[in-house]
Amino acid sequence: MKYKTKQLVERFTEIISAWKGVECVTLNEAALADIFDPYFALILDVFYSDSIPEAEERCRMYGDDVAAFESSGQSEKDRFLIGDVPVRLEFKKTDKINELVFIACSNHDSLWLIKDSGTYGFYRLANCDIVFSRSNWIHGIRKKLDNIDDKFWIEMRGAVQSKMEHFLSDLGAACFQGDKFHYLIASAGFIKNVCLTLFCINKRFEPSHRAYFNQVHELPVLPDSFAAEFQTFLNISPAEFESRFNLGKLIAQKIVTL
Repeated sequence: MKYKTKQLVERFTEIISAWKGVECVTLNEAALADIFDPYFALILDVFYSDSIPEAEERCRMYGDDVAAFESSGQSEKDRFLIGDVPVRLEFKKTDKINELVFIACSNHDSLWLIKDSGTYGFYRLANCDIVFSRSNWIHGIRKKLDNIDDKFWIEMRGAVQSKMEHFLSDLGAACFQGDKFHYLIASAGFIKNVCLTLFCINKRFEPSHRAYFNQVHELPVLPDSFAAEFQTFLNISPAEFESRFNLGKLIAQKIVTL
């Protein structure tokens, strides 16, 4: 972790841990990249069991150098800048986390509550660096996640594999019709759910979208020739990347001005 990032982590951890309702604070792996990496963000998950300060008060506590502060309607996320560093604080109730982990571990009849949201939340619980812990709560959660049984993975695989097959069918229809718009949407949905299915087969929680490509190649159980076929499916020239990005910016700018 870079020195500037470390300073900011310590600064906000000290502020947040002073709130009595806060049980635990974890640091997302997005902060481990170089600060000049376009994917860099300082993201802290704040788990709380009691009330925390309101958004305006939190903003004042964060410091005078906070810029572009915004908070979601239910105060679930605070976003702002410190200089050119993007900071995001995500607030999560421990009761809700306990409920979701219980469903994953023991209440499989309610797994439908998890299937649509996926397992990325569990990935963050299991893998983010603990920078503050008031008790053993987070360690207990991680122990439970380590012991999730096969039924959970079978159910989750069934859900994402079904979506994979659905998007593949849409991809075929788009090819037949020459429908570029639907082809793009179906391609994204298909390749995402390919990865999700493989994570479930390997009993791994899904990482952030940025980490899909690297982590899926490191899984122990993969189809024959998967790496080559996966790369061929994704093959787009760097020039096309940039032209699509520039065109996307133009479209977005015009939409914002409407």
